[in-house]
Amino acid sequence: MNFTLYPAIDLKDGQCVRLLRGEMDKATVFSDSPADQARAFREAGFTHLHVVDLNGAFEGKAVNRAAV
Repeated sequence: MNFTLYPAIDLKDGQCVRLLRGEMDKATVFSDSPADQARAFREAGFTHLHVVDLNGAFEGKAVNRAAV
């Protein structure tokens, strides 16, 4: 069985985060630079990236466009 892994960057207020139980006020920041995080994934050999604008998902409009 073959499968492809896609690393993910979840953006909140321009930072790379993970939410606790999907709650925006319970975010752990992993990086202040989405570009640096994307480069790190590229350097690790990944060719694709899944990016989620969490602010946009909760507000219904793109918010982190500049970070993307």
